[in-house]
Amino acid sequence: NVAEVEDVGLEVFVRFYNSAKNFRGESSVKTYLTRIAINLSLNEIKRRKRKRWLSFEEKPKEDISLNDDFSKQETKELVDMALNQLEPKFKSVIVLRLIQGYSTKEVAEILDLPIGTVLSRLSRAQQKLRQIILSLEKTYDHG
Repeated sequence: NVAEVEDVGLEVFVRFYNSAKNFRGESSVKTYLTRIAINLSLNEIKRRKRKRWLSFEEKPKEDISLNDDFSKQETKELVDMALNQLEPKFKSVIVLRLIQGYSTKEVAEILDLPIGTVLSRLSRAQQKLRQIILSLEKTYDHG
């Protein structure tokens, strides 16, 4: 949506203006602005996910059956099994970033890795998880 992109662009510069005194010059202004834009975009995505989740939770409780609870438990077990099949270097990034909720920067600091490496491992780990989960689902569907 063009209007939303323009809103984010404007908000980036408003935030930069308001936080310029905190800019330490450790990176370029371009990097700083990009980080603000990424953070704003991620916050918007999280807000939309919460909104969707809340609208799902507002559905009448009688629509939710026991099968849904069973399905949630199965899904959790499937994800746990998939996580346990990941190499430790990928599992640690997934657990810290997606499960424990640390920021990418915090994960990089905890694991003593460059942020780019964390992002790369996160991407590769998500791809591997998808493959493992699809494989496990096929096994359970046919087994």
